[in-house]
Amino acid sequence: MADLIIFDCDGVLVDSETISNRILMEMLNDLGWRIGFEETVDRFTGLSTAMCLEIIEGRLGGPIPSDFEQVMDEREAEAFKRDLQPVPGIKEVLDGLTLPKCVASSGTHEKMTVSLGVTGLYKFFEDRIFSATEVERAKPYPDLFLYAAERMGVAPSRCVVIEDSVPGVQGGIAAGMIVMGYANLTSSQALAQAGARVFSHMRELPELIQSL
Repeated sequence: MADLIIFDCDGVLVDSETISNRILMEMLNDLGWRIGFEETVDRFTGLSTAMCLEIIEGRLGGPIPSDFEQVMDEREAEAFKRDLQPVPGIKEVLDGLTLPKCVASSGTHEKMTVSLGVTGLYKFFEDRIFSATEVERAKPYPDLFLYAAERMGVAPSRCVVIEDSVPGVQGGIAAGMIVMGYANLTSSQALAQAGARVFSHMRELPELIQSL
């Protein structure tokens, strides 16, 4: 049995990846990068904002507008307040979960405060929310997961990570943790190849955790 469940936020707790990737796609097209939605998802899902910006500048061959991140955050916050919903079934999972739990996300604390607050999930985590901004290296490196485990006082080998992206799965595996991959925007095959135990609906998660 595990001693700690570490949840990613975007795409695992809140159904934000479609919204965020649509906004990013639109902003990249405005900059001249003719990128589609599926490519945006493949390239950027699970990465920190800093890593996304580095990829964008490399692709465009120069610096992006200085207010790019601010504008993206503002557009996301507006869309989240209007449209964001919890991932189907996650509230029931959290209500029934007796094991200690926390969040470890590539997003900033400000973004998570908005998304978890809007969806009514903040109460499940409160002061147990950790961001990639707190560590030197974001996913796919293990730093964030190891940091979360240390802060929660649990050995990495006793942690289970719930992720929906390849970089997140890679980070959890590198941390020496069991990783369960929620196949939504990212394919089951890609998550499995990265080392996850794959599932496709949150109602499956309690039994998977119980089986450990």
